Amino acid sequence: MRFLVRRRRVAPAIIIISLIDVLVVLLVFLMVTTRFKNTPSVALTLPETREAPKAGAGPEKPPMIVTIAAAAPQFFVGPRAVTSDKLLGELKDAVATDPQVKVVLRADENANWGDVVKVMDFAKQAKVQNIRAYTRTAGAK
Repeated sequence: MRFLVRRRRVAPAIIIISLIDVLVVLLVFLMVTTRFKNTPSVALTLPETREAPKAGAGPEKPPMIVTIAAAAPQFFVGPRAVTSDKLLGELKDAVATDPQVKVVLRADENANWGDVVKVMDFAKQAKVQNIRAYTRTAGAK
């Protein structure tokens, strides 16, 4: 006595194993050919200058870059956002580590001038000897 009748399975219209193989090959191809870009965390429009930077500078320590943005958060040390209180502490720590530290200010063209002056005052309080403003050369993007 057979109570259960076994049906024969019908082959699927799309062969899934071949589809998976093709997708894995495409995934590997896309991973190998993709370019990774280091994009800045804050988009700035830098003011222009007509003087080009001097070429041939010797090997030096990289400067401490302080970015001043137009919108909140206003202050960045490298890629990290900091408050104005922490910025003063960071500058003092940098001077304590290296008294000849160079600080480069990158301020947005639309940044509040008061914030730029505040950062310069913080640098004076921290006794930074070398502070510069970063600009872009006219005609360069």
